[in-house]
Amino acid sequence: MIITDTHTHLYASQFDVDRAEMIQRAIDNGVARFFIPAIDSETTEVMLDLERQFPEKMFLMMGLHPTHVKENYLEELKHVKEWLDKRNFYAVGEIGIDLYWDKKFLKQQQRAFKQQIEWAKEKNMPIVIHCRDAFDEVFEVLENCKEDKLHGIFHCFTGTLEQAKKAISYNMKLGIGGVVTFKNGKIDTFLNEIPLENIVLETDAPYLAPTPYRGKRNESSYIVNVVKKLAEIYGISEEEIANRTTENSKVVFGI
Repeated sequence: MIITDTHTHLYASQFDVDRAEMIQRAIDNGVARFFIPAIDSETTEVMLDLERQFPEKMFLMMGLHPTHVKENYLEELKHVKEWLDKRNFYAVGEIGIDLYWDKKFLKQQQRAFKQQIEWAKEKNMPIVIHCRDAFDEVFEVLENCKEDKLHGIFHCFTGTLEQAKKAISYNMKLGIGGVVTFKNGKIDTFLNEIPLENIVLETDAPYLAPTPYRGKRNESSYIVNVVKKLAEIYGISEEEIANRTTENSKVVFGI
């Protein structure tokens, strides 16, 4: 059984005290592939360090996270473009729109989102979308940018069935993590109406730990709890969930 965590912030400071041990726990639980999203220029070197330490396990993305789109966003975008031109990455991400924390930079977030999508299309790379309190705004950008080259993952999907179908219509897989195990998460009530070919697994560690760890630091080994919940929802074995979602991740990332 091979499990793929398509979204985990293993470089986060919450792991500074036990990073190597935490990663080994995940490997021992069957997690063989870790996809690492970028946040801003300050995360680049720590991501590269992870890749050097675990060259066969870590797959890096490059992008500017919407909550880090501030006054200096053009400088940050320049950093993203320089690195995309410098070496291989497996996705442009995480990118998108976040209106939960601050709406002040909405226009800048929209511009940054569109620009990074265009870079992804130019390089035939997938995108990994961050969307919080911004489904309409994200869909508006995707509608303006849609074409066959556009594909990727709608990270940490927490929307409705209608929104799930709309995301899929833009060639996006749904990134499903700890929220599916929450009593009030709601996506577990309709996820079985979404064909499994449209689902990939993620943790978003150190955030959004699944039940029974909710409220605590999340880590990639906890993805087995997501696998277990999806096996219940789809009525198939945990091994099949792991294998089929890993195959789906290969479709997205090309590896």
